[in-house]
Amino acid sequence: MKKVFIAATHQNEGKTTLSLGLLAALQNRGLDVGFIKPVGQRYTEVNGQKIDEDAVLVAAVMDREEELAAMSPIAVESRFTREYIDAPRPDDLLDRITAAFHQVSQGRDFMVIEGTGHAGVGSVFDLSNARVAQHLGAGVILVTGGGIGRPIDEIMLNRCLFAAHGVPVIGVIINRAIPEKLEMIRDYAGRGLARFGVDLLGVIPLRPRLSNPTVRQVVDGLKGRLLNGGDSLDHKIERCVIGTMSPHTALDHFAPGVLAILPGDREDLLLAAMSSCVMGERQSYCVSGIVLTRGILPHATVMRLVKRTQIPVVLVDDESYSVVSKIHDLTVKMQPNDTETIQLAQRLVEKHVDIDRVLAAATS
Repeated sequence: MKKVFIAATHQNEGKTTLSLGLLAALQNRGLDVGFIKPVGQRYTEVNGQKIDEDAVLVAAVMDREEELAAMSPIAVESRFTREYIDAPRPDDLLDRITAAFHQVSQGRDFMVIEGTGHAGVGSVFDLSNARVAQHLGAGVILVTGGGIGRPIDEIMLNRCLFAAHGVPVIGVIINRAIPEKLEMIRDYAGRGLARFGVDLLGVIPLRPRLSNPTVRQVVDGLKGRLLNGGDSLDHKIERCVIGTMSPHTALDHFAPGVLAILPGDREDLLLAAMSSCVMGERQSYCVSGIVLTRGILPHATVMRLVKRTQIPVVLVDDESYSVVSKIHDLTVKMQPNDTETIQLAQRLVEKHVDIDRVLAAATS
């Protein structure tokens, strides 16, 4: 059985995108593949168990729900670090990872092991990515952001900790590269890494859809009160429009993919944002979601018109620019029901990563 450990130079650099794409590409080559995320920092509860969100996603995509608990053996809760410092138990945690890995890897041709952040994440409880990769005997693919100089500097820094644990960095994937600079980055970053004996396995172009939140994620992140459109929360938000203009001007900005952020007493803008939906006409001006700010509910008559649409409308107490700031800071994760985004991630990896070189470099 071959295996590879996916780590990154920072949080949220694209490890899950690479994992999903790699799993699909290997399955397409006829291999029986498995997945595990030994240490998870963002979790959800499934049947009373705390399971990493990425494991939930992969299990749904691969139809492996029966393996879900083993795919996420350790979820870091809010008090986990303090409790560990009070009573360190490194062998117990490693035993849990070992047992889970044995369960999900049994009979498999290839295992994808997803880390959590950079090489040192988890050191505080003796489960850094470097130590976990060493324990599982897996070489590392490092995912880093688009560019040349900064990514190479950060790769070398991460490589040092992996090397200290005897773990080889078998290659690098540069993610979210500006499409117009793709070939230039592939050339210079490839040559720059080669000087240090590191293989560039792929350069994946930036695709905003992969990092755009859904309306549901915005609603959850804002912790607002949903007033309408509970069945339309999975639309992607491509940009925000703040309602500080006239309705006539606003109509040039309202379109699918737009989240309109409006004071609740700007009924004129609210009517403009939902007008084509109410009238049952073409959806060119129909926004994907509306956030009403300052805790102000529109007039009851306007709310009755809102109810005639499927537009998600959420009420929050924040001011408009506070809402935009919170949306900007959201950590966007792919969801199991976001089929188009998952398929896009898989296509990008298949097209821009040298899967055959990954297979050849993976450790046994």
